Amino acid sequence: MSAGGPLRVVALWCPDWPVVAACAESGIPADRPAAVLVGHRVVACSATARAQGIRRGLRRREAQARCPDLAVLGRDADRDARAFETVAAAVEELTPGVEVIRPGLVVLAARGPARYFGGEETVAERLVDHVAARARVECQVGVADGVFAASLAARRSVIVPPGGSRAFLAPRPVVELELEPGVEPDTAGADVPAATARTELIGLLRRLGLTTLGAFAELPAVDVASRFDAAAVRAHRLARGLDERPPSRRRIPDELTVEVPLDPPVDRVDAAAFASRALAERLHHVLGEAGLACTRLGVQARTVGGDELARTWRCAEPLTPSATADRVRWQLEGWLSRRAGSGRSGDGLAVLRLVPEEVVDAGRLQLGLWGETGAADERAGRALVRVQGLLGPEEVLTGVPGGGRGPAERIRAVPWGDERTPALDPEAPWPGALPAPSPSTVPPEPAPARVLDAAGRPVRAAARGRLSGAPAFVGIGDGEDAPVRAWGGPWPEDGRWWDPTAPAGCLRIQVVCVQDDSDPDPAADLAPDPVESSADAAGLALLLVLRGDRWAVEGIYD
Repeated sequence: MSAGGPLRVVALWCPDWPVVAACAESGIPADRPAAVLVGHRVVACSATARAQGIRRGLRRREAQARCPDLAVLGRDADRDARAFETVAAAVEELTPGVEVIRPGLVVLAARGPARYFGGEETVAERLVDHVAARARVECQVGVADGVFAASLAARRSVIVPPGGSRAFLAPRPVVELELEPGVEPDTAGADVPAATARTELIGLLRRLGLTTLGAFAELPAVDVASRFDAAAVRAHRLARGLDERPPSRRRIPDELTVEVPLDPPVDRVDAAAFASRALAERLHHVLGEAGLACTRLGVQARTVGGDELARTWRCAEPLTPSATADRVRWQLEGWLSRRAGSGRSGDGLAVLRLVPEEVVDAGRLQLGLWGETGAADERAGRALVRVQGLLGPEEVLTGVPGGGRGPAERIRAVPWGDERTPALDPEAPWPGALPAPSPSTVPPEPAPARVLDAAGRPVRAAARGRLSGAPAFVGIGDGEDAPVRAWGGPWPEDGRWWDPTAPAGCLRIQVVCVQDDSDPDPAADLAPDPVESSADAAGLALLLVLRGDRWAVEGIYD
């Protein structure tokens, strides 16, 4: 095998693992249709659910309309990893060197097991039978050159002959690049940068007419490197049947390994999670000083009784501190849960060790420089998901700008994690829409106001969308009237004039009130509520709306 060539890899895949783990923990029968949802969208479903028309990406209401008996389950990465430890341990009983890509998929080098058991077909049969007997779950095994080809072969229970990975991949659609091991959507429901870049690349390739991996692989590597980014170069290697990166022959220095004694010994999940975060930060500090980033992480532990536990986690992209902490926590939860189930819960973990088994240059880990999702954004997203877990999904909202005429209707508040679609089409024409800039403050409930002309008469709506007089004074609630220095508008909104049941139209104006010299900071009267009923309008720039014969403050400009 030439340098950089792919190794023979055995991949073991458990179909629909998030659903399998959720049903097992919830006690839902295996034959009942079930789906795991994130942000009210299906991210995984069982075979019985697919038989009734359930597909990934369906919204919750549509999925339940297609299958009323559908068991709706939430995504829980900790649960998935905790349950998958039984499968990984069963595979390791037959052969060492197991690497966990993610809960539901493990890989291992094929050479040793094939020699020991007498062939790759025998290895596949033994793994399927052993996992079914010990973990009581169904799995599929594939063998091919390279991790990517092997993972796709496992989805089809195929053993690809040596040197045949490129031919095996050639007819596959380019969308299967999204199945690259280690490039997965974040557990919070939002896409991680690597997954987003891969999705954008797939869309570009399809627009160029390169709809299969074989067509993409036919492009010269030099042309791909000169015209596309690094993500496309990695994907091109995968399409050619090569590993995303050549096998690393670098010896990892012992000083990059970090270890912490656990005193007292850890036998609870919460204590394990705390230890994993601290040690992950320490590992990335050590790697950062060496200019390195980890792509294959070894998690090792020693129990009070002297048992040595070890597991390897592999990722296509360099691990961030939070991603490292997640994998360590998942692994510790799996170990502690399995030992508790075997009656050894009192034998806690005494030592925790992290070993960077494969590293790349730290330049591969560059996040957040120009607005893309970085480590801070990732931490914020995870924090919001935790708050949703405590308060409910409707209690954490994010604003989505859209179309409309008034400032209030242009923003739609959606639960964090839901699809950020505007309520109204922003590209549609909106006659009577308020011109830019938009007000900086929009109160939840417009405060009552009054608008007077120079003679002190209330300003009303006149024919053809005009005013009965020029605004000269403005007052908010019970506050004093302030002289108007300048005003703009009006902007009439007829709304749905053809619908007699629709609310009546309105009329908007912008006004700037004269500063009151006796009050150096009139805006101070507006804190903390910028539209109190007794606020003084002096010195403020306001957006006022007239509905019927009543004026109200709809927005305030800075």
